[in-house]
Amino acid sequence: MTSRIQDILCDLISIPSVNPMGRSNTGKQEFESQLTEYLEDFFRREGLPFFRQAVHPMRDNIMAWAAGGETISEDAPAIVWEVHQDTVPVDGMTVDPFGAEMCGRRVFGRGACDVKGGMAAMLFALRRLHRDRSAGKPTVILACTVNEEFGFTGATALCELWRQNGQWPGARPPHVAIVAEPTDLNVVVAHKGVLRWRCHTRGRAAHSSRPHLGVNAIYAMRHVVQALEKYGTDVAPQIAQHARCGQATICVSTISGGISVNTVPDRVTVEIDRRLLPEEDPHTVYRKVQSYVADHVPQDIVVEHDPPYSMSTGLSDRENGPLAHALCRTARDIADSCALIGVPYGTDAAAISAAGVPAVVFGPGSIEQAHTSDEWIDLGQVEQASEILYQFACRYRATIA
Repeated sequence: MTSRIQDILCDLISIPSVNPMGRSNTGKQEFESQLTEYLEDFFRREGLPFFRQAVHPMRDNIMAWAAGGETISEDAPAIVWEVHQDTVPVDGMTVDPFGAEMCGRRVFGRGACDVKGGMAAMLFALRRLHRDRSAGKPTVILACTVNEEFGFTGATALCELWRQNGQWPGARPPHVAIVAEPTDLNVVVAHKGVLRWRCHTRGRAAHSSRPHLGVNAIYAMRHVVQALEKYGTDVAPQIAQHARCGQATICVSTISGGISVNTVPDRVTVEIDRRLLPEEDPHTVYRKVQSYVADHVPQDIVVEHDPPYSMSTGLSDRENGPLAHALCRTARDIADSCALIGVPYGTDAAAISAAGVPAVVFGPGSIEQAHTSDEWIDLGQVEQASEILYQFACRYRATIA
């Protein structure tokens, strides 16, 4: 039986749970199913009750919980620890993505930092709570969700369970939630949202030896890209900045088009990434960007915008203050330092907060190591994160409930 947090971390890294990020599913290393099976086996061995929730084919959320005492009271406080199972792809990695190799106190591999270090910390702390049940502790529910990296649909499905108000602990809205991401043991109280969609220009194909007979969609897309660049320099900075998260941004991230070098392209596609401030509404922003593009390209250019394929609000710091301060106090007792911060990236905490549950983001590792070619995490931070989570749960009634 795996006993050390180091062993749990290495197990997690060694199991592929790659999110193809919209690309075709072509290999056994993709999706989260192998990791979900490992988690179920872990919960069974530890005697932890668990529940699986189908979200997509072969992609399940899995939840387990540790009761605060011998029984679970309907009105007892409940904490959710949420962590996503998926990782980004492994293309271009310079270390074995699933080798879980150690060099000193660093553990390398895809997901080591984002976010299997946080998952290992939560698993280890949950097991401790389950083995040391005593009166006065809250019920802690560990929710391991799918598809965070490409749409947050696992977290959204988790929140749907709470709306159904079922009879098991994880099906009722918790009092608070802690979402695992690499924060260097700081507490993230606010972060940006994200809005992503595809935009197309149409043309008319022709032989490239007679380009005047066609309409070049690449030339048309040039005007769209220039308009979006102007929006990023002239409009986004004028939106009221958030004290912790900075300013809104927009970026054209991919471009594709054409079928051969000797054919005038009749269709070009770009992908647009708009980062939202915590209080911005993604539907309103989407309409405004469309309108801005329409006003800044020649009228004879046909521009088509697909519906957003990824849309998430930001995390606001208006409702999570008591939770954030209590967690930060516990972190300072164990890790010496902890700050309340805002970040520019998005997390599952936004969906949980939107469901009416105060949420913060916390975990070991630095975002600077996430998604990198030699991704790694410091084992010492994983151990500290686990101790902080455990102590926070033990102190919960006295500090916040």
